[in-house]
This record gives sequence, structure tokens and C-alpha cells, in this order.
Amino acid sequence: MKRALCIVFIGVMLCLPFLTGGIYYTNLASQVLIAALFALSLNLLVGYAGLVSLGHAGYLGLSAYTSGWLMVHLGWGHLASAGMALAVTTAMAALFGLIALRAAGISFLMITLALGQILWGLAYRWTSVTGGDNGISGLTRPSPFGINLGNANYFYYFTLLVFLLVWGAITVWVQSPFGASISGTKDQPRRMSALGFNVWLIRWCTFVVSGFFGAVAGLMYVYYHQFISPHSLSLANSAEMLLMVIAGGAGTLSGPVVGAALVLLLKNVASAYIDRWIMLLGFVFIFIVLFVPGGIVAGLARLRRFASAPAKSIGASPVPVKDVP
Repeated sequence: MKRALCIVFIGVMLCLPFLTGGIYYTNLASQVLIAALFALSLNLLVGYAGLVSLGHAGYLGLSAYTSGWLMVHLGWGHLASAGMALAVTTAMAALFGLIALRAAGISFLMITLALGQILWGLAYRWTSVTGGDNGISGLTRPSPFGINLGNANYFYYFTLLVFLLVWGAITVWVQSPFGASISGTKDQPRRMSALGFNVWLIRWCTFVVSGFFGAVAGLMYVYYHQFISPHSLSLANSAEMLLMVIAGGAGTLSGPVVGAALVLLLKNVASAYIDRWIMLLGFVFIFIVLFVPGGIVAGLARLRRFASAPAKSIGASPVPVKDVP
């Protein structure tokens, strides 16, 4: 069933530019995929490791700023600047992991918030490098194999390819034995430690990998907008991505994608018809938290099990009853 749904999803996404019939919705689909990339990276921490972070947007912004600055100020090509951006952001995630994982729970949350605000402050105040409020503009999209990604359809398929590669890599990783150990550190850290597992090292590796995939999302973000500003590193951006993960379903592979689609559609489509769309977004999240605990994906799974339960009970053979003497 899951494989069939996955094949249908990929088929629909491949045909989407022809189904929408407009550049606006094609660009919107690209935005959803980029947001889903970022939400998937955050889900590694929140859903699988049980580490809630409010500074994850820092990796997206750091990757985007590094790539943009190298291209604009040093004249680097897209490939070289992208590789350096991934390396710098991953190294920063490794350093931040050493700091943040000294604590757990609310303390971990506050440390990640503080680290994210440090990066935001640097982007806002270090105007000689980041441009301050004006950001870095004049960026271009890459042209792999001579393909012009300035075309909305071509860029959408490029984004879809990157998304599927990242989604597949994360799927393989979380379903591996190491992925099982990550879930173990979330549910039973003391028991995992007693069994000989290095809980801190497992969490640190997850933190670093999450930062790496956040950097990939940052590259796609700057390629799409061709502009980067301090807003990309803001607390609001981190909180929005966290809401995507929670609304869709933390700890699931499809939950962040569903959450990203929900938030982006409300922001870009509902806002065209409703002035107070932020209030609508708030009501939607309150409804999900109160009535669909675990997120939309988990709620749909429970609904499917509930719908299939009567059919199983009807088709079941009756239990034989022994005669009582």
C-alpha cells in the first residue's frame, strides 16, 4: 500500500506542471518542495531523536549566505560555492551540536534558540559581508548540463529531483540499524546507555546530519529566490518549520511533506481570499493539536484502521463454543 501511494505521489508530482497550467502554481510547488526539504531535516531531530530545536533556520540561512557571498564577492561558480556552503554549514552544525547537546529538554530548546539568534544577529549587523537588511541580491541559478533553470518548469523538476534524493536518503537512514538506535535514544535513553550505546554520540551524529540536509534546503532556497536576507535565519522561520513538522506528523517520513504543503498553501492561496489568514493558520494548528494528536499523517492512519476494523470483524469466522455439561 505504501509503495503504491509512493508511486502515485511521484507520478502526480512529475505531471504537476502540466496539470496546473500556470507558472504561479509551478513556482508554488517548488516552494512546497523546498519547505518540505527543510522540514524533513528538522524532523530528524524532532521526530526521531526527540530534540526540539528553535534555531534550525540558522543552517538554511548560513548555507544560503555562504553560497551567495562566494558567488557575488569572490566570483565562484555554483558547484564550488555549493560545496563550500555545505561544508561550512555542516561544520557549524557539528560545533553547535557540541554546545547544545550538553543539555536536554527545555534547556536544549533554549540553547538552539540562542545559537540561531546569534547567526541572525550576525546576518543583520555584519553589513559589510551580509548586506544587513538589504541582503545579498543579484544571484543566479545554476545551469547543470546547459539546462536553463530560470525556466519555472525546469527548476521545478530540478527541485523535485533533489527532494526525492534527500527523501530517499533519509528513508534509508532512519530505517537502518543506526536509525533504530536514534529512536531508541528518544524512547529509552537510559536503557540504550545500559546496553552499551553511546547516546550522546548518536544524537550528535543526528544533529550534524540534520544540519547538512538543512544546508541542502538552504541552497535550494537561495536558488529559487536568487536573494537572501536575515529573515531566512529568523526565529519566525524556525518556528514555522517546526509547525510544519508537528502538523504533518513528527517521526514520519511523509508528515513534514504534508505539513509543508498545508502551511504554504494557506500562506499563498488562502491569503488571496482571507485578509486574516494568519488567524486561520492558528485555528488550523489548534484543531490539529486538540483533535488530531500526532499530526495529520498519524490521524489518517488511525482513521484507516478504524474504517477497516468493522470489515475484518464481519469477515472473521465465529469462535466455536464448547457445550457445557
